[in-house]
Amino acid sequence: MPGVDLFELLFRWVHFLAGITWIGLLYFFNLVNVNFMKGLDAGTKGKVVPQLMPSALWWFRWSAVVTVLAGFLILMMKWPGSGAWRVSIGIGGASGIIMFLNVWLIIWPNQKRIIQMTAEAAAKQQSPPAEMAAMARKAYLASRTNFFLSIPMLFFMALSHYL
Repeated sequence: MPGVDLFELLFRWVHFLAGITWIGLLYFFNLVNVNFMKGLDAGTKGKVVPQLMPSALWWFRWSAVVTVLAGFLILMMKWPGSGAWRVSIGIGGASGIIMFLNVWLIIWPNQKRIIQMTAEAAAKQQSPPAEMAAMARKAYLASRTNFFLSIPMLFFMALSHYL
């Protein structure tokens, strides 16, 4: 294919697939999982959370890493673009970086402890510790922030292809 940079095409494809995985899981957590978990009793949560969440969160956080790294590589290949392109990519990319930081610095550390506490409480047939609610709230708020940031992020990322 003349005029096509195969490395850029490869990194765009990786960025796209990893982004779909990341945002798809983000939407799953926010639109499906939160309400589903509210309806479970403690015993069921003790079985579901330790089985489902480690795998789902593994894909969630590592797809975030791949998305951001591929995005940086694409950015390095494409810079400098037009002024409008840089603004669009800058807004979309900054939103993505904030989302990435929320995943690794707030959501994952809190969810890791929640999974551990849920498993321990289930094994001992006890209620989870009271501090778990505060951790769940922090993770929820960071995840909900990412959910809302994803809308302008996706818009500006898509817009950059038309500038």
